[in-house]
Amino acid sequence: MSVGDLKDYGNKGNNFPWQLKMLKGLQGIINAITLIPLPTTRTPNIINSTTTGTIPTSYGFSVANVGAGTGTVNLQSIPAGVTVNFDPGVNNTILGLPFDATGTSFLITYIS
Repeated sequence: MSVGDLKDYGNKGNNFPWQLKMLKGLQGIINAITLIPLPTTRTPNIINSTTTGTIPTSYGFSVANVGAGTGTVNLQSIPAGVTVNFDPGVNNTILGLPFDATGTSFLITYIS
């Protein structure tokens, strides 16, 4: 005897309605799970530069001025000893930004 067995006059020992509801519920769970996107692999990268260049389009990056002078990222000054982090949020990207580390040294990490 199953949990859903009905004992009314027309359905003695019949659990079809209960089984059907359970199967529909399980199918609903499966449908919801398949809509969840799979994790995407991201690759960390490091650039050590004392010249000019462009930070590639990325899912976030960090610029540390480890030199003695002032450099720029996207025309904004980064003084010596300062680290700046850029995080666009989940699955958003930052388009490539120009940097100038002439006269100093930048350690740039980014996720592609």
